[in-house]
Parts: sequence; structure tokens; C-alpha cells
Amino acid sequence: MKTILRSKELTCPSCIAKIEKALTKIDGVETAKVFFSTGRIEVEHNADLVQGKDLEKAIQAVGYEARVSAF
Repeated sequence: MKTILRSKELTCPSCIAKIEKALTKIDGVETAKVFFSTGRIEVEHNADLVQGKDLEKAIQAVGYEARVSAF
């Protein structure tokens, strides 16, 4: 499953590495890609193991806010 999140707090390229690392540590997440210029975060994951709220919490744990987006 692919989940899209949005963040308005991406202010530097190091944000990308922190968020991608936090997301890929979650059991069931296959890939995580952060697009700095748009604030878009795409996560491929197993929907049986990981939900959108889990992704949001992982991002919050490294100091950023993000919300699941419809597109």
C-alpha cells in the first residue's frame, strides 16, 4: 500500500534523511521518499502492519509534523 503524507515543516535537506530513516525503521515499511520542495512524503508499506497514524507518530518522534493526505 502507498500512503501519502504532507508536511509544511521541511526547512532543510537534513530533514529528508531524518524522516526517511525514522519511517524505514518501522516494521512493515518498504520504502519512504521525502520530496523537500513540495513537502510530500510517500511511503510504501504493508497495510496489515502499519497505518497512517503510525507514520505520523514516527515523523513526530523526530521533531516534525505531517498528516496523511488524500493526494
